[in-house]
Amino acid sequence: MALKRHARNRLLRKLLYLSPPLSLAALYAMLILLGGLLFKLDLSTTTPISWSDAFFTAASAVTVTGLAVFDLGVRFTLFGEAVLMVLIQLGGLGLMTFAVLVLAALRVPLGITGQIYLREELNQSSLARLMALVRRIFQVVLICELLGAALLCISFVPQLGWWDGLWSALFHSVSAFNNAGFSTFSNGLVPFAGDRIVNTVIPALFIVGGIGYVVIDDIVRLRRWSAFSLHTKIMLTGTVALILLGCGGFALLEWHNPHTLGAIDSTETRLWASWFQGVTTRTAGFNTVDIAHIHDSTALMMISMMLIGGGPTSTAGGIKVTTFVVMCLATIAFFQRRTQLNAFGRSIGLIEVLKVMALTAISVVLCFIGVFVLAATHEGHFLDVSFEVASAFGTVGLSRGFTDDLSESGRTVIAVIMFIGRVGPLTLGYFLATRSAPLVRFPEGRVHLG
Repeated sequence: MALKRHARNRLLRKLLYLSPPLSLAALYAMLILLGGLLFKLDLSTTTPISWSDAFFTAASAVTVTGLAVFDLGVRFTLFGEAVLMVLIQLGGLGLMTFAVLVLAALRVPLGITGQIYLREELNQSSLARLMALVRRIFQVVLICELLGAALLCISFVPQLGWWDGLWSALFHSVSAFNNAGFSTFSNGLVPFAGDRIVNTVIPALFIVGGIGYVVIDDIVRLRRWSAFSLHTKIMLTGTVALILLGCGGFALLEWHNPHTLGAIDSTETRLWASWFQGVTTRTAGFNTVDIAHIHDSTALMMISMMLIGGGPTSTAGGIKVTTFVVMCLATIAFFQRRTQLNAFGRSIGLIEVLKVMALTAISVVLCFIGVFVLAATHEGHFLDVSFEVASAFGTVGLSRGFTDDLSESGRTVIAVIMFIGRVGPLTLGYFLATRSAPLVRFPEGRVHLG
């Protein structure tokens, strides 16, 4: 008995003293496991679902992706929807809070490397500031989700009644703020394509949730553009540019498509739909038009937007807006034969460029492998497969109808991509933050590139 207790204590110590990213990934995995078990309960569903359905839905919820393999509003009971909402909330807040709050609550030491990475990732100068940021996160979450639910009640309650309307408003508010894209409506938000409140509140929630809490904290504390950090300036500028590009591009490409915008008679509703799909593509995964019938050119544009994603320390996925902007700045600097990157009166160091290269390269390789495996094991349009993989990696949740055609192995591939897309950047950042001085310095050589 004593020997078993000793072995159990040793295993527990090993688990507790894992590196912060591995501990975080383990917490995500355990949360997915717990969610899958809860979804299998008879209390959660109106009709039994398979283990594959349960764990895929749990993985999609915890990674705040939004891909679904069945009609959530029909198959889930109120308890099942409540479990789904809790998983979305925990998954959405996980990257920002688990590393600085949950691990601290469990008394798991971050280590000096973990603290350096966390301080850099959250753009803070001390661990005390990180805890202040966590408090800010909870304030923002509470205010935004409750306010969003209250405003959505104006549209939902008259159509669904008090109880169903209140619950739907709360569920969609949580789903939107955490950039999950889950909806309890069979047709998603398509019936609300012209609803001004839904088209204003839902995008506002996932835009705020997607720009990152560091940016929100800067805006609340500093309130002046000149006082904002370089990170905040890049995020705000990049977000506005991508929103304009996404909305304008979707309207231009789909305006006369008889299966999407062309099927809408009202010009105002077309504009609302263009706005909604233009901003939801990078992060949230809600839809007010039929994504399965968009043009191939629109699908390619949306794939690029999904791969970019939202902001660091946010509820969004992708390689992140700051990564994309720094990559563009590095490209411009190369063609201008400059050896230093500059933005908003600040320089960007070489180590940041190397991180951008690493993040982008790993993301591209991951997506390529995912597309290759699915294309080799499934019959389907190549663009639909690519769209599904990009949606999973960017934790977006939009689909051209390929999710229902996934086999057991295909679901596993998508689930793994969703998981890596959610926890991967933090894990990669941890190892990138670990610096090792070379023991031997070699003479410089020349490599012909391009």
